[in-house]
Amino acid sequence: MMPAVAAESDASRPLGFWTCTALVIGNTIGVGIFLLPATLAPYGLNALWGWLITLLGCACLAMVFSVLPRLLPQEDGPYGYTQRAFGNGITFYVLWCYWFSTWVTNSTIATGVVGYLTILVPALRSVSWLPPVMALALVWAFVLINSIGIRMAASIQIITTVLKLLPQAGIILLGLWLLVVNPTLYLGNIPPNPFSFRGVLDASTNTLYAMLGIECAAIPAAKVLDPGRTIPRATLVGTLVTAIVYIGVSLLPLFLIPQAELAASNAPFADLFVRYLGPQYGWWLALSIVICGLGALNGWTLIVGELTQTLALRGRFPATWGKPSRHGTPITAFVVTGMLASIILLMNYSESTTKLFTFFSQLVTAANLPLYLACSLAVLVVMKRARITFAGRSELVWRGAAFGAAVYCVWAFAGVGTKPWLYAIGLAIVGVPFHLASSSREAGHHRVTRRG
Repeated sequence: MMPAVAAESDASRPLGFWTCTALVIGNTIGVGIFLLPATLAPYGLNALWGWLITLLGCACLAMVFSVLPRLLPQEDGPYGYTQRAFGNGITFYVLWCYWFSTWVTNSTIATGVVGYLTILVPALRSVSWLPPVMALALVWAFVLINSIGIRMAASIQIITTVLKLLPQAGIILLGLWLLVVNPTLYLGNIPPNPFSFRGVLDASTNTLYAMLGIECAAIPAAKVLDPGRTIPRATLVGTLVTAIVYIGVSLLPLFLIPQAELAASNAPFADLFVRYLGPQYGWWLALSIVICGLGALNGWTLIVGELTQTLALRGRFPATWGKPSRHGTPITAFVVTGMLASIILLMNYSESTTKLFTFFSQLVTAANLPLYLACSLAVLVVMKRARITFAGRSELVWRGAAFGAAVYCVWAFAGVGTKPWLYAIGLAIVGVPFHLASSSREAGHHRVTRRG
């Protein structure tokens, strides 16, 4: 196996194990987990099977994003991994779709946070223009924070990740308490839906959106201290913690709130606490969820800035987008992606919060899947091409995980739906001029170099 590169200084690589783990947990456990029960309610118990498939698939994906930094410790994240396996063309379109998904994710998170803010600020329910304005303010607040410096953003990520685990613990404790004092509650609202293959497929695709983010430790690889060691550890630990939390909290509302009521809810967990503990607990839970969403918004803003800078430094975006400020941050990249997130947010805010969240989640999932599939296949390609071996049976485990992740991606492709795929295809077409322009710049650079 290739040796890991020597660790660099904290100044050049400020992201360590705890920050990377917080990026995985904090970006994966966002507002999606709290709005997801409403999205899954129409599928009934098919959601249980959907979750099982998603957790198995994401376990394989976590192993993919753990082994790639070990195979290619000198590469700057998924761009470098994919390029080593497939070249510039496929790499650009894969990263273009993923780049798009990151700033759309910020729109999704801001929308979800505002959905829970309606509990804390009732005026948001009665004044139609306030929700989109509040969502825009959140997007730009974190653009500012991340522009000031990566260390500040990293500190906020760790703090908000710790805080966001508190409401998860509260939900689990509530579920255990109700199971002890009145176990029949879990039998009174069992959804009547029969088993359906299509229902399982759709539910697993929706739950995949909630798990998007397990790759986040690998995205800013160029700024991670000892990436060949830190990224695998952070990815595996972060994914494990996230899976435990999801299993513990995501299915409780399905059994404790009537199906029709749950499907129409903009804040399912707040409704759960209000129903069984009183309105004061719903208010505190909503506050905790807002903090949870703000942490995810901070983390994804950091990710999209780092990704945009990587693409610019690779010549795929204008060079000015990757130019660091005196704080060492790509301010232009943050501003550009903040503007894009704002545009798509305003274009779609006429829908209800739940419908908007569902649409965004499907769109982001379709845009993420090419990267997941490409990285899964990249493990197999790189290991075969470089004749890399591991001790004992671990090589078979890594290859099996990569194959399982690729199969899971194909499954998710089948379930994402027609409308999101049309948007994803349109997105790839929009990326063609950018690819041609970047290829022309690269060819011109090579001609100048040869003449010199």
